[in-house]
Amino acid sequence: MAPDPPATLGDHVEAVRAGDRSALETLEAMLARIEAIDAGESGLNAYHEVFAEEARAEAARIDRVVAAGEDPGPLAGALIAIKDNIATTTGRTTCSSRILENWRSPFEATCVTRIREAGAIVIGKTNLDEFAMGSSGEHCAWGPVRNPHDRSRVPGGSSAGSAAAVAGGLCHAALGSDTGGSIRQPAAFCGCVGLKPSYGAVSRHGLVAFGSSLDQVGPLTRTVSDAASLFAAMAGSDRFDSTSADRDWSALRDEEIASPIEGLRVGVPESFLDARNAPEVNAAVRRAISLLEDQGAVTVPVELPLTDIGLSTYYVVAPAEASSNLARFDGIRYGRRAAPRPGESLEEIYARSRAEGFGSEVKRRILIGTYVLSAGYHDAYYRRALQARRLIAEEYGRAFERCDVLLGPTAPTPAFELGGKKDPLSMYLCDVYTVNAAIAGICGISIPAGSTADARPLPLAVQLQAPAFEEARLLRAASMLEAALGMAEVASSP
Repeated sequence: MAPDPPATLGDHVEAVRAGDRSALETLEAMLARIEAIDAGESGLNAYHEVFAEEARAEAARIDRVVAAGEDPGPLAGALIAIKDNIATTTGRTTCSSRILENWRSPFEATCVTRIREAGAIVIGKTNLDEFAMGSSGEHCAWGPVRNPHDRSRVPGGSSAGSAAAVAGGLCHAALGSDTGGSIRQPAAFCGCVGLKPSYGAVSRHGLVAFGSSLDQVGPLTRTVSDAASLFAAMAGSDRFDSTSADRDWSALRDEEIASPIEGLRVGVPESFLDARNAPEVNAAVRRAISLLEDQGAVTVPVELPLTDIGLSTYYVVAPAEASSNLARFDGIRYGRRAAPRPGESLEEIYARSRAEGFGSEVKRRILIGTYVLSAGYHDAYYRRALQARRLIAEEYGRAFERCDVLLGPTAPTPAFELGGKKDPLSMYLCDVYTVNAAIAGICGISIPAGSTADARPLPLAVQLQAPAFEEARLLRAASMLEAALGMAEVASSP
């Protein structure tokens, strides 16, 4: 029997700061839980590495700081898991790829440094779809990650291990990255909160690049308040990232997030309530709309006709950028090198190193990206995708003139079975409601919104989206919905 699941990040930090809970004792309980739930062939496989000794040393230090009456930081003792495409000086940074299986970063990502400075403890690195390319958690060199609610189901991707660790109670919160939905979709499948910040809100320094104009680091947590706390600790400008915004989110605290928005205007795109969605997904969205209306929100119908166009736009832009970014992994400058053969040319060593090191999905996207950037096809594909990207951003701008936030599904279905999607296209369609926010650079959040009526219930979720750098508005609206859903669950319980 696994030890009891941990408290939320907020509750734990409050207890540690008050001296009512030991950071070290909590860590030991968490390590025991990870051993019981995550390890072995039937485990979740959320973690690639657990930093037990380093975490013990940091937890003991925090306990000493508290005992001395000093301030241990706003995230004191919080056990945070880090997606393994975010650089840490502790352990390895592999991107769940054989080509980087033993690579150790000489520097740390800014987001990790900032949460450490706030008192958080990095407990380990989590598995992901290789180089963050995937929507299921199955494309990992170390085996698939499993959904804590049903281990025959996927946890979503690409931040699969981070979402599974949070939902399985194997950390207080986790960091993930979102290029086209890689925080929000696994949060939806696993039943936790996943925040994709606006592009530029959080430094990308130390995040291994997939799509440089799309990538963002963000938190996966159990509550909206926890997401706000973790976001506030790591957001803001960074001299190592020229795209980071010079804005201050440090004031995002519980009191502000818990404050409802009077007369909240909720835009509901009709295209989001598609007949292709699972019926229970559409039902969850309609229930969320009704609950927000009960809180005084006003529903505003809006049009986002380019919703489906976003998928084809994303799957041109993202692979094109990936093709360029992953060129550095050649077995010479970075990563695994194939064993040399007599008389072999440098080009042949490059080719074999990449063929042996990269998995099938990464190879597929590199090939797509190289094709759309090649002479004769650049204008037909990449240039047109950039034009469509601008139209999508303008479409969002018009929608937000009429509403404060947008509400819809995070994913068209609940979590599907491991191995349930054999062809790449059916997998890519899982991202239909998440890619456009990344394309437009706006912020979005996935919130648990009930569960299916199956014998083994699966989480359902809804997504809220807000204009770029309006994280405070987004989190307040999400908090309103979270509270309404919580009250509805209490009212419906026997």
